[in-house]
Amino acid sequence: MTLPLFAPRLSSQLTEAVGQLAAAEDTERGAVYTRPAVVDALLDLCGYTADQPLWARRLLEPSFGGGDFLLPALERLWGSFVASGRGPQEAALLAPALCAVELQPSAFAQTQARVRDRLLGWGVLPACADALCAAWLRCEDFLLAPIEGPFDVVVGNPPYVRQERIPGPLLEEYRRRYRTIYDRADLYVPFYERGLALLAEGGRLGFICANRWLKNKYGGPLRKVAAAFHLECFVDLEGADAFQSEVIAYPAITVFARRPPGLTRVARKPELSAASLGPLVRGLLGRGDGDPRVETVERALDGDDPVLLDAPDRLRVLRRLESAFPTLEAAGAKVGIGVATGADKVFIGAFDGLPVEASRKLPLVMAGDLDGLTLRWSGKGVINPFLEDGRLADLDEFPRFGAYLRAHEEAVAGRHCAQKSAAGWYRTIDRIWPALVARPKLLIPDIKGEPTVVLDEGRFYPHHNLYFVVSDLWSLPALATVLRSSLALFFVSSYSVRMAGGFLRFQAQYLRRIRLPAWSSLSTGAQGALQAASGTLDLEQIDAAVARAYALSTEEAALVAAAAAEARVSRKTPR
Repeated sequence: MTLPLFAPRLSSQLTEAVGQLAAAEDTERGAVYTRPAVVDALLDLCGYTADQPLWARRLLEPSFGGGDFLLPALERLWGSFVASGRGPQEAALLAPALCAVELQPSAFAQTQARVRDRLLGWGVLPACADALCAAWLRCEDFLLAPIEGPFDVVVGNPPYVRQERIPGPLLEEYRRRYRTIYDRADLYVPFYERGLALLAEGGRLGFICANRWLKNKYGGPLRKVAAAFHLECFVDLEGADAFQSEVIAYPAITVFARRPPGLTRVARKPELSAASLGPLVRGLLGRGDGDPRVETVERALDGDDPVLLDAPDRLRVLRRLESAFPTLEAAGAKVGIGVATGADKVFIGAFDGLPVEASRKLPLVMAGDLDGLTLRWSGKGVINPFLEDGRLADLDEFPRFGAYLRAHEEAVAGRHCAQKSAAGWYRTIDRIWPALVARPKLLIPDIKGEPTVVLDEGRFYPHHNLYFVVSDLWSLPALATVLRSSLALFFVSSYSVRMAGGFLRFQAQYLRRIRLPAWSSLSTGAQGALQAASGTLDLEQIDAAVARAYALSTEEAALVAAAAAEARVSRKTPR
């Protein structure tokens, strides 16, 4: 793998941008600190243990913060060094053993002082302690710093920072250097890319961070990079208290090795105590009699496809269904999303009260308007700046429309989408297709604990927090039955990342993963059963109709139902 080139000096603009990110509060720059038991487990999984000749190896910690990983690693390094028969007078030999980077100056200074104190406590002379701190510790941006590899271990908790929090010039430079910064990728993604690139042959990278890259769209390029490595271990920490502060994204432990891919050992939601993690680590490393909490998964990474690490029996059913049936869209249904305006306070209001021409507004359905099987319209409307042919409506041709938008020009023209085109300053982020109002469609809210699917017979335009499904081949009531079923939830939960509280994302990218038989391939009885179940929320009736349509065996139907019940937040104990 070719390493990116890093210039030793940054431009003044980039230096200023790095300083802005470094000056941010901990939560803004993605600093979240890891519990000691989790740190010890991750160092063990990376093979960084005191019984190994650590003084002859190199460890990189790319974002050391308060020293959660660095200080325990240093303890292990010193223990290995002393066990080899060496002492404080030879400590200078350890200069190549560590490289630790931290962006935030105050965190850097505090941890540097703690490292120096440890060395002095072990009998290292002050001058040597200072020299080792200078050799090991760097107050820089890991993604920009010139770092010479390779390393035997790369370990830590990379920062979780959304792109909108990164200064523009810095984000542009990151994009230039790292191919994994794609779509809405968070900052931890290029930390993976560079960490993997710096690994020595046989070396290991162990990170604890958000698990979203494993399945969602922005993780695709990183998955493609990581597929060349061996994912040795994966520990799902969904709902676990792995950090010393509360986080929104669910974390996971991933351990990669620079060697050909093989079986991945997987553990799910373990208790995060030393007593629990010790035996689990031995099981994940394949030592002793194993641990019943550890499973193995084949072909964990396959190109840029989502990473599926579910139980083997569930994966077998999922793969069987995927081989037997086409995707939802290949079977004749299409998935779309409602309109994002970028300025809802201007574009959205009470339909009857919007002061524009009747042709320039549409009745709008919101996620809050859906209740069970019923659509209860709240009376909202959206201003439509588009004509039927897709052109923007002329402000002078529609005087009331023009006057209203000009009165709100400052708010509307200030949006990012408006700044791309001066002539189109009043367009919505998403193009509005007025003909969609009259088209029958199924409406599905995004973030939910279970599928909510409501039929709009052709009266409303959906808001951006709603996805819609249309079809000219399938009966929409019958399709609603499928999408409310345990089988649909089985597919979505297999591919979707989870939000806080365990909620799933019912986004287009996940809905399109659902497999669907061709409507014409179903018997009259199967079609009738699906349509009959469309008027109920009785899951038993819904699942029975879907099992018949998909010819699920009794065992498959039970497994799908169990997986869906586990994923369904409303049927679980609150987290």
